[in-house]
Amino acid sequence: MTLTKTLTAAALAAVLTAGTALAQDTSIIVVSHGQASDPFWSVVKNGVDEAARDYGVNVDYRAPETFDMVAMGQLIDAAVNQEPYGLVVSIPDADALGPSIQRAVDAGINVISMNSGSDVAHGLGALLHVGQSEFDAGKIAGAELASMGGSNGICINQEVGNVALDLRCAGFAEGFGGNVTILPVTMDPAEITAKVKAAMETDASIDTILALGAGTAGEPALRALEETGGPVAVIAGAGHVRRDRGLPFVLAAAAPGVTVLAVGQGESAESADSTAAPADLPFDLWLLTPPAPREDPCAAFSGG
Repeated sequence: MTLTKTLTAAALAAVLTAGTALAQDTSIIVVSHGQASDPFWSVVKNGVDEAARDYGVNVDYRAPETFDMVAMGQLIDAAVNQEPYGLVVSIPDADALGPSIQRAVDAGINVISMNSGSDVAHGLGALLHVGQSEFDAGKIAGAELASMGGSNGICINQEVGNVALDLRCAGFAEGFGGNVTILPVTMDPAEITAKVKAAMETDASIDTILALGAGTAGEPALRALEETGGPVAVIAGAGHVRRDRGLPFVLAAAAPGVTVLAVGQGESAESADSTAAPADLPFDLWLLTPPAPREDPCAAFSGG
């Protein structure tokens, strides 16, 4: 089971723990800002399906067709109207989604947040958040890249307005310490390739790229580097630190001339023992990030 699927299962398990006896018709609705067709979110969707089978409950995964907070809020409202046992949500924009999430909490629905929203989940009434500290993840990557000699970087943000990606870019800038330019793009791979190429041609001193998503931004960035030459490329997202599969694995194999790093949480206890990539890992380095800080997660269920 990959890290993302593990985190998804953990979120569903937390929802289930919040109550007592479960019927086979228990309904849980997952509303995320990412589409199941996206390389990262397809792993999440698979995790949802796998966890539903493991726990014997009905789980429905929903997402807007694009990164659209109005549409996502409407999906959450529709879910609340169905009165599910539990609701799992990502929170890329608390201002836009907060009222809908609060309605779920007020209706007595068990709410867990995942992926985006570590800094706002508690305030919105979520029982707990399953994910990493996005600012710290970016800061760790930035500091490591600076130690490798990086001084002029760009952070590719394919979901401007998603607080998780905004925080990761901000953390990257703080940890990096050098010049960092935010490169806003859409989810269109051709656009990402064109903008990265243009940035590299405009400023030949760029030596570091942070791509916030291996498939979404990482692959298009590498296509641009095929033409412009390669600085350090940091790939974060689906695949994480798997040594046998995943998009960073493929990217590292396809672009041996580019330094490729994987940033994410470890999938096992032993993976936390070292930040140096093992000999059989196809990355030049892997960086492990801590989970989002929170109080004892079990305390939320003490009365359940």
